[in-house]
Parts: sequence; structure tokens; C-alpha cells
Amino acid sequence: MSAELTEDQQLIVETARAFAQEKLRPNAARWEEEGLDRGVLQELAGLGFAGIYVGEEHGGSGLTRLDAALIFEELSRGCISTAAFLSIHNMCSWMIDSFASAEQRAHWLPKLTTMQTIASYCLTEPGSGSDAAALRTTAKPDGNSQYVVNGSKAFISGAGFSDLYVLMCRTGDDGPKGVSTLLVENGAKGLSFGKAEDKMGWRAQPTAIVNFEDCCVSVDNRVGPEGEGFKYAMKGLDGGRLNIAACALGGAQDALDRALQYVKERKQFGKPIADFQNTQFVLADMETELAAARALLYAAARKLDAKAPDASKYCAMAKRFVTDTAFKVADQALQLHGGYGYLADYEVERIVRDLRVHRILEGTNEIMRVIISREMLRG
Repeated sequence: MSAELTEDQQLIVETARAFAQEKLRPNAARWEEEGLDRGVLQELAGLGFAGIYVGEEHGGSGLTRLDAALIFEELSRGCISTAAFLSIHNMCSWMIDSFASAEQRAHWLPKLTTMQTIASYCLTEPGSGSDAAALRTTAKPDGNSQYVVNGSKAFISGAGFSDLYVLMCRTGDDGPKGVSTLLVENGAKGLSFGKAEDKMGWRAQPTAIVNFEDCCVSVDNRVGPEGEGFKYAMKGLDGGRLNIAACALGGAQDALDRALQYVKERKQFGKPIADFQNTQFVLADMETELAAARALLYAAARKLDAKAPDASKYCAMAKRFVTDTAFKVADQALQLHGGYGYLADYEVERIVRDLRVHRILEGTNEIMRVIISREMLRG
């Protein structure tokens, strides 16, 4: 696909790929045990990867959604979990840059784009997964320029690790028009975190419930007017779906790269298993399917950048197809390794575990099918 990229985009790919191979890939397995490396995240910020589509005025890179997809694809060839966490931070930075006041942007964005402040996104609740508009966490004014927040958020990446929590909460009636956005700083009175979840994948990232018990948040920390929060969240989903697809694509490419090397070296019946036609057919299908996934992802990103009327449909299509395909390819890579693929030393099993959740995040792939078919039937 390099022929379709600009010179600047090719430089972006080269920069992200070099960092992934030098700093992320050698450490990804270790970070499963030790957790995210804040210093490495700040190094990524130094490359301009913490405010990818934030304006340059506050230290952002001012790049496109396609540029972001290229970055996350390459970084995930090194460590899927780190790249995906960075994508969440970028969504928070984008939301503040897009909808916050000038004062809020000047205060938060320089810290976010350097990752001196790391942000987490708080939308999902224990009782509202796909039905995000049913969230129950409330924020009620106390009559003294503060909100009192009560409720819980589930599956929050960076819970307890991050410095800032972009919270979707209910300030009004039931339904999407009653949701607002607050910025809650770590250390706020009434903010606490549940135990770290013991997860199948993304183990480098801390994930936990975020609890708000009479948590006091200044009215000055509200982003935009009351009742606009759900709209902000929905506007961020198209880009989030592209990013999670890009992370899946990069992880699957790493799995294929590992499998290709392995089949050239592994011998059975006196010759490398790469010489067997069955192996060659599997490799051919894996390469073809990743190329198709990449083409759809880039097409969807270009549509989102162009604000095309069918951009949301294409983002849903890309998220569904790329994450399903990536998981299938990673599983085939494990199969090519035989019994060794099941061992942690070869790291393909980590990639398979990490990629499974991509079919759930940012709207399950079943919800993606609902979105796609709904857009089709509108015509």
C-alpha cells in the first residue's frame, strides 16, 4: 500500500515501525507481567503520537484519521496492548480539543500531548454495554459550583494508572440528551478503583471498575454544555473503531511475520514445513486477507477524513471485517507453529489473546452489523 501513501505518511510509517521494533516488540511479553511503562508512553508522545489529531496550537500533531490508522497499525506490530492504550488516550485528547473551552484546552492539552497527564475514557457501565445511552452514573449540582458524582464505570483501561478520567455521566433525564462530560482528576475526593481485572488479553493494561461515591467535581471541569456528552461520545466512535481495527491489523501482521519465519526454519519429514503446499496455501490466504482488511481500513479512514456521508457505515464495516480477519489470521499463525504456538516463549499465543477483545470493543461486531444494515436499508 506504500504507493498510495504520501511521502509524509511513509515517514510516519517508518518512524512508528522503527519504534515498535526497537522499543515495543522486545518488551511486550515482559509488560504482561509488569504493566504499562509510563516512560515508553512519554517517548511515544515525544514522537507526536499522544495528540495525533489535536491541533498544533497546543502541541498536537494535527494529523488525519488515516495517519492515525497507520501509526496504530505499526505500533501494534510491537505491542498491541500499549498501542491500544495509546489510542484511548488519543480519543480523550481529541474530545477535549474538539469540544472543551479555550481555557480547558490551554490547561489540559499541553499535558496530554506530552503524556505528562495520561487520560482514560469512562463510558461503559456494569449494566449498560452496547446500550450506552442507558448509563446511570449521575452528576448532581451541589449549589456550590460543584457536581456530586455517584456511580460506577466498568472495563476502564488505565483505571488507577491514568491521571485524568473523561467521564460520561447523567446530569439530566433518561436517554442520550441527559448525558454530560466531566473531567475527573485522579485523587479527587470520592474517586476510587476496583481490583485489577484478571483478563484474557491486554494484560499489560490495568483494567478495573472506576467508582464515584459522592465524588466532587468542579463545574469548570464540564466539557461543553450539559446534555451534549452523548453526542461527543458518538462522534468519537468512528475514529475509535478505526483505531481498534488498525491495532488488530498490526497485531495480525506481527503474527504472520512470526509464522513466516517459523515455517522457514521448522523442519518435518526432512524439509522445512514452508515447502509443503498446505503451508503455502495457508500463508497465501493469510496474506490476501490482511491485504483486503488493510484496503478497507484505509478506505474507511479516507472517508472519515473527507466527512463522506457514508463514513460511519464504512467505519463499522472496517471495524467488523478487520477485527474478525485479524483474529482469524493470528489463530492460523498459532496453528502453523503447532504445539509451540501454544507456548508463551513464541508469543503468538499472546497476540491471539490480545486480539480477541478487538471484536468486542468500540461496539461489538454484532452491533457493527446492525449499523451497516441500518444504513443500507435507509436507501
